[in-house]
Parts: sequence; structure tokens; C-alpha cells
Amino acid sequence: MGGAPHCALEQRQPLAYRPIEFFAVSRDTSIAGVTASALVLGLSTQTFTIIHVIISLLAIASGILVLVGMLRSNQMPGWTAFVLLTTILTSVTGFLFPIRGTPAIGTGTVSLVLLGLALYGLYGKHLAGAWRWIYVATAVASLYLNVLVLIVQSFQKVPALKPLAPTQSEPPFLIAQVIALFAFVVLGTIAALRFRPPAVSTL
Repeated sequence: MGGAPHCALEQRQPLAYRPIEFFAVSRDTSIAGVTASALVLGLSTQTFTIIHVIISLLAIASGILVLVGMLRSNQMPGWTAFVLLTTILTSVTGFLFPIRGTPAIGTGTVSLVLLGLALYGLYGKHLAGAWRWIYVATAVASLYLNVLVLIVQSFQKVPALKPLAPTQSEPPFLIAQVIALFAFVVLGTIAALRFRPPAVSTL
């Protein structure tokens, strides 16, 4: 007796509060270990990944071009601006993936710090004094981090490379990392010595 009204109140569901998020899970989300279909800025994860990869590859390709220019003491202001922009976008878009606590987050953070110094040295200090080699060092280091991520992703995703280092602790993976580090240390040092442009155009 008198229990029905009480049960009716218990069956009422409170209004759910859903904060605005950068990542939304679509309706085809499943359980039992099946990967959810996520949306990043309104795009599917697959589409957003393709955009991110294209930006990162453009940043690496143009970064190598600008590095060659540094070795010849060629400023290449247009390409330099493109490299800095695409490298920044690579890190920023990397933060938007619905993953947390991975080494890629730390790599992206370090890259943005390096790019901030590079931008300040180039456009703020116009490569005056020590800012010339600081710019070269930070720009080359950010390019190296992009290449390092490319190596990691290649051994994870490329079918021909994945069997060579399934746990990424095998010699082929470690050798690739050592070669990349050695190459960028040598090229960065030479670039810091040779890159002496007469003037800097701030676009």
C-alpha cells in the first residue's frame, strides 16, 4: 500500500548533463572490445587521420628542403614559413586524437616548445646574434621529432616493416632510430655553422 507512487518516482530518470567535447562517439559505438567509431571535429577518425598524415608528410618533405637550403645558407622564407606552419599543425592535430597518455603527446608538446623558440628567433629576433643558431637547432630538432614519429608509425602500420619489429625493441627499429638521430645531429651542426643569411624577410 502506498508503494506505487514511490516506485514511479524512482523510475524517473534525471536529465543527463553532457559537456561539450572535441571528440564525439557516433551511434555505431559497440562494446565487447570492438573499436568505437569516433568523430574528431566533426570528421571520422579515419578521415582526420588521413588529413593529419598528409600534413605531417608535407611538413617533413618541405622541412628537408629547407634543411638543404640551410646547408647552402639559403634562407628560403616562403618554404620556411610553410614548414613552420605545417609542423605546428602536425602537433596540434595530433593532440586532437581521442588518446591520452601516449609518448606522442609528449613529443608533440616538446615540438611546440621548439617551434615557439624557432618562430621567436626567426621573426622576433631576426636571427640576431645567438638566435641564428638557436633557430637552426630548434627548427632541425622539430623536424627530427617529426621524422622520429614517422619511423615509429611506419614500423607499426607498414606491412613490410611491422614483422621486423613487432615490439619496437628489435634491432631494425633501433638501428633506424640511431641512423635518424645521427643524421640530424650531423646535419644540424653543419647547418648551424653554414646558415648565415644576410637578412631575414618577415613576410
